Amino acid sequence: MVEIQIIEKRSRGRPQLRCDDDTKSVIIEAADVQFRENGYASASINAIAQAAGVSTKTLYRLFPTKADLFGSIATDRIGRFYMALDQSTLATMDLRQGLERLLIAYGMLTLSDETIDIIRLVVGESDRFPEIATSFYETAIVGSNAAMERWLVRQMDKGLIKLEDPHMASGMLRGMMTMEPQRAAMLRQLPAPTIEEIHRRAKICADIFLKGCQV
Repeated sequence: MVEIQIIEKRSRGRPQLRCDDDTKSVIIEAADVQFRENGYASASINAIAQAAGVSTKTLYRLFPTKADLFGSIATDRIGRFYMALDQSTLATMDLRQGLERLLIAYGMLTLSDETIDIIRLVVGESDRFPEIATSFYETAIVGSNAAMERWLVRQMDKGLIKLEDPHMASGMLRGMMTMEPQRAAMLRQLPAPTIEEIHRRAKICADIFLKGCQV
């Protein structure tokens, strides 16, 4: 009888509604808002946990430090960038179509209001918290550059373009696509580009780039 009562008592415990991966996604979304609105130093872990509907114990189990949580935001954005590329579709495109697709995906990643807010945060607080600058650089900048470089190398292997240094060319291509509009938006001189403006800029950048390297 006692054993049955214990089993029944345990069975009435609250079931786990989300797996850890889903819980992480909810926490990252809540943290993204908290960091962008309040900055890194002032972001409240308690407020993030409350917004995500989890305990602080659960949050710290999944993200042991605030730096881990911030780094996961950058990782999440890069993950969306890779998903937007859709490698299987990209492989079926010709040179120009593929380059435009790559540039549009990169533009959508880096020229969004959310990413611009995060960059402002990193620049503004990196002296006090160098770990967030390192995390952002290694994940967002190095990661996106590597993806573009791999695509350029594949086009070189196909004999479609000729480049002396695909790594450097990737950095130049990224800068041409985003540097000017991103700086204008970061300094609050112009709004972030619209989707239509990103598409138009990608086409112009592809034209300029291919005129210089297409075989």
